[in-house]
Amino acid sequence: MTEILKRKTDHIDLVLKQRLELAAQASPWDEVQLTHNALPEQDLLRFDLSTEFLGKRLRLPFLISSMTGGPFKAEKINAHLAEAAQEIGIAMGVGSQRIALLSAGSSGLTNHLRGWAPDIPLYANLGAAQLRDDFSLAEIQRAVDMIAADALIIHLNCLQELMQEDGDTDWRGLLAAIETVCACLDVPVIAKEVGMGISAGTAKRLVNAGVSAIDVAGKGGTNFIEVEAGRTADPRLRALGEIFKDWGIATPDAVKAIRAELPHIPLIASGGIRHGLDAAKAIKLGANVIAQAGPVLQAATESTQAVLEHFEFMEDALRIGLACSE
Repeated sequence: MTEILKRKTDHIDLVLKQRLELAAQASPWDEVQLTHNALPEQDLLRFDLSTEFLGKRLRLPFLISSMTGGPFKAEKINAHLAEAAQEIGIAMGVGSQRIALLSAGSSGLTNHLRGWAPDIPLYANLGAAQLRDDFSLAEIQRAVDMIAADALIIHLNCLQELMQEDGDTDWRGLLAAIETVCACLDVPVIAKEVGMGISAGTAKRLVNAGVSAIDVAGKGGTNFIEVEAGRTADPRLRALGEIFKDWGIATPDAVKAIRAELPHIPLIASGGIRHGLDAAKAIKLGANVIAQAGPVLQAATESTQAVLEHFEFMEDALRIGLACSE
């Protein structure tokens, strides 16, 4: 348990450090070009950006993506995120609830979260690798009930696990486990990667198993291969991290491929979304909702107001990008 707590704390610190490095790198979103519309025929600052997602109305098509679930500093971060999400009218996904289920501590993942955000969609979160062996269906339901969640995110992170000294390496039978969870839970299930993307073929298998929505979480944002390589003392894992640091499906490619294969599935675009123009591009490619984690983290460590200002600027650029493109 102590090692898991330390890993979660390291993740926050290393993701914040990586944000500075990402700012200087090229993005796959730069390859996506929208066509300018010189005659948009609408009130550019007042058209409706609200959307319905999994039966819930969002004032803006944004999701604060799964970020923190273990370390004690997460309690403050989650409070800032939940308060801001409530005020803006967007969805929020919590980080992994594994520690909250295995220990007496909750790290802010209790009904207090619903108290800060009584009206918005909240999404619980567990790793796919824990579904088969670690938790019963009753415990998985408890993760949902713990925060009065509207859906459960199941995160798929096989490559990240392979880069951890004590990672879960046996992924046999997990699709069947996901299917069982989808059939037994009383809320929808969202399948999410953690930065390597989901292919159209995998998305189809997940949907056939009962998953209600896909979060592509593609390459281009926070790189958990580099994060894990940065925290390990094992030279073998560091070397493997260097080899696989560019592995994955870029988010724009994943969104396009899944939307072509599954035209009606609720689809979340995340992974390298820097600003509202990237969000506009993702929506034009077929995403229903845009999710961010790393870009919001620095604001979330500061205050609720900093998170509000981040999303206000996101909204401004999204509005312009959608209004002025064909």
